[in-house]
Amino acid sequence: MKNKFVASVLSALLYTQGLLGFAAVASVLLKDRAHAETMPIVETAVPATAAPAR
Repeated sequence: MKNKFVASVLSALLYTQGLLGFAAVASVLLKDRAHAETMPIVETAVPATAAPAR
């Protein structure tokens, strides 16, 4: 009887750990995706060539 209780507690802990791991991975992926959408696009400007001095 005690072994079944211990086994069920360990199973519940493992299940909870799996859910928390999944939530952590999902939050990292969603954070990266949201950050990529708000990041400004930086364009490099090509400097204009100066006219030759006379």
